[in-house]
Amino acid sequence: MSQDPALSFQLQHADGLFAVAAVTGDLDFFTSPGLHSPATALIAAGHPHLILDLSGVAFCDSAGLSALIRLWKATDAAGGSLTLAAVTAPVLRAITVTGLDSLLTITPTTSQALEQHSART
Repeated sequence: MSQDPALSFQLQHADGLFAVAAVTGDLDFFTSPGLHSPATALIAAGHPHLILDLSGVAFCDSAGLSALIRLWKATDAAGGSLTLAAVTAPVLRAITVTGLDSLLTITPTTSQALEQHSART
């Protein structure tokens, strides 16, 4: 769980090499450490494939985007992957305007992310 009251990181499922977490709140300069810290702890615990449900994130600034890039790099370095699921329209706009949609895997729903993960493994 996140330390910052403005951002919540709730682990929904962890099995084998992958984990699913729901993120709610704003993802910005002040709250991005509340995403990065628990997510990297999951990677260190042996879950390098992360699926983040962002359906509860209404805002994301450049620091939030930077946190997502750092997580992508961390999962990649661990031989895993980062998938963003159920991304809200404002967050998706920030991702696409910056061109990060060419780097990050984005799925419409968490269940589709799980299906894609199952197909890859």
